[in-house]
Amino acid sequence: MTIRVVIADDQMMVREGFSVLLNAMPDIEVVGEAVNGREAVARVRELAPDVVLMDIRMPEMNGIEATREIIAADATAKVLVLTTFDLDEYVYQALRAGASGFLLKDASARQLADGVRVVASGEALLAPTVTRRLIHEFSRLSEAPRLMPAAHAAYGELTERETEVLVLIAQGLSNSEIAERLVVADSTVKTHVSRILVKLGLRDRTQAAVFAYEARLVTPG
Repeated sequence: MTIRVVIADDQMMVREGFSVLLNAMPDIEVVGEAVNGREAVARVRELAPDVVLMDIRMPEMNGIEATREIIAADATAKVLVLTTFDLDEYVYQALRAGASGFLLKDASARQLADGVRVVASGEALLAPTVTRRLIHEFSRLSEAPRLMPAAHAAYGELTERETEVLVLIAQGLSNSEIAERLVVADSTVKTHVSRILVKLGLRDRTQAAVFAYEARLVTPG
């Protein structure tokens, strides 16, 4: 199955460069582009892509606001935020807005394609060390209201094993890595993850990870 992608970035060279790289992959197709956040929202509504590559700083509407609108309209939408080290202060805001993860703009062609595949499959792009470090830091420093008060209220409903899985999700482990760590089947981990999301009222693994940091289940470092 081909993964359909929309690229939102106000720099033409970035859009064209990413389009060339992604269209060279046999399983990925760039179906649309947007030059600002408002246009990105419209393109997603029109094209229903599998993944949106979203720049943060764009005119008319920035990537964070656009992500928030896209997720509000379709909770299953997958947004992969593009950023540079100069924009790190926005990463945590983007994750809170509903992004499924982020990539640095200097990512290699392989990292870009793999990132799109990971997000399209429903996983959170949280594995790279730099990603974990940044999320740890912004979670620790954030003074914004908690992600979902209801999630914190429901935290006590998690079993000991579900809490353990939640911590491992926040540490960036995939289902197979969690299964190996806990010496259980992949299907068992998937069941735990699904129950965690339902109990806490969270939409995906990314929100689960952010929640774990906010609840201080994982300490920054």
